Amino acid sequence: MKTITIDVLKDAANRLLFDLTEAEYQTLYEEFGILTAQMKAIGETGDLSKYEPMTFPFDCETSFLREDEPVKPLSREEALSNASNKLNGQIKLPKVVL
Repeated sequence: MKTITIDVLKDAANRLLFDLTEAEYQTLYEEFGILTAQMKAIGETGDLSKYEPMTFPFDCETSFLREDEPVKPLSREEALSNASNKLNGQIKLPKVVL
């Protein structure tokens, strides 16, 4: 693994078009020290192969979702019935790009 130094962080920030202050580089360097210590501790944990990787730390219950039953979609007239500004069968919106 590449050793993380402030120069490495500056090079990475430059490649990503970030502009950081010296204080921010110092903070980022300290955070990487904590991160690498945590990765080292995880790597030293014995027999990780017996554990399944997690993608999310909590069990998600999805039993509350409704059944997906096909229904007849709204007609164009029904869909546009509450639109105050229509043009050629579509909702007319104000221009947002100048």
